[in-house]
Amino acid sequence: MSKTPEPVALTVHQASKVLEIGFADGQTFRIPFELMRVCSPSAEVQGHGPGQEVLQTGKRGVSISGVAPIGNYGIQPTFDDGHESGIFTWVYLYELGSKQAELWAQYEARLQAAGVDRDAPMPPKAGSACASH
Repeated sequence: MSKTPEPVALTVHQASKVLEIGFADGQTFRIPFELMRVCSPSAEVQGHGPGQEVLQTGKRGVSISGVAPIGNYGIQPTFDDGHESGIFTWVYLYELGSKQAELWAQYEARLQAAGVDRDAPMPPKAGSACASH
């Protein structure tokens, strides 16, 4: 994209669990919180390089409890599952909105390949002191 998309409206819809974002080019997207959470641009989700992505599960009911502006280029949502490290740039939100069907299909394919259900709880993090044995 040659020009950064400029947001003109941003609404967090708690009941329907979608982020509605309108851009200056006339595009408006309704991005499900779940999609935002499983596609978070954070290192916790994306890893630190190719092949290090962490498949997110159990996020269907996730909500956004807060949204902080990050400069003039994006937002940092706080999800009610404690995740708050993803910075969503306007470019990334535009991509999430415009490629929702493709991203959902990729997510579902990753779930199937891993043999897990979308609603399965996340496994405990390796080395976590809170992991139950």
